[in-house]
Amino acid sequence: MSSTEFHLVTNWTLDASVEDVWRVLSTPETWPEWWPSVKEVTPLREGDELGIGAIRRMKWSTALPYDLAFEMETIRVEPLSIIEGRAYGELEGVGRWTLQRDGSKCNVRYDWIVKVTKPWMVRLSFILRPVFSWNHAVVMERGRRGLVRRLARDM
Repeated sequence: MSSTEFHLVTNWTLDASVEDVWRVLSTPETWPEWWPSVKEVTPLREGDELGIGAIRRMKWSTALPYDLAFEMETIRVEPLSIIEGRAYGELEGVGRWTLQRDGSKCNVRYDWIVKVTKPWMVRLSFILRPVFSWNHAVVMERGRRGLVRRLARDM
């Protein structure tokens, strides 16, 4: 793996049903309401009845003093189980949400397999690789906390 490529894995165990978690994660247009790092989600193309083929432009803020913007195309949906998208723009690669029932809880795994494309990130990635990984973890923790609050409010 080159210094510009990342495979970042996030695991959450949430005190909520798979159905409730799915309902929130499968509607990215609402993410800015509960995920502080998601600044904007703009639909560019509708997908089929499962959402496959949908394209959204996503703008993110990070724990560091930079923002990211990229398009995300939904390429795979297995209801209540998997949502997978292909990112292109300032990041390129694949993001995959996997949900699994664990009694009354929901285990969530997010795989983010991407490479950076912003010129300054490419130039400095060999040195900043651990910082980029830390930054991703902070953004995901903000998402977990926001999702927990959202699920508590909706129940």
